[in-house]
Amino acid sequence: MESHSRSILKAVTWRTGGTIVTFAVAWLLIGDLGRAAGIGLVDTVLKIGAFYVHERLWNRLSFGKVQPPEYQI
Repeated sequence: MESHSRSILKAVTWRTGGTIVTFAVAWLLIGDLGRAAGIGLVDTVLKIGAFYVHERLWNRLSFGKVQPPEYQI
């Protein structure tokens, strides 16, 4: 299981790339640097939260996880 801080850092680093793409597309479509930056910021905050919740819910599932042995020698 991952720690909360690891999940948060993972979400932030993933969204950094996504923010750049969102900002660039918005700027190309709108042509306004300030509005494109605002769209990129709002998109990033919402998606970081969504990703964090998604990760924490997946960590609760046992699907695909290998159980450690009860003991090791």
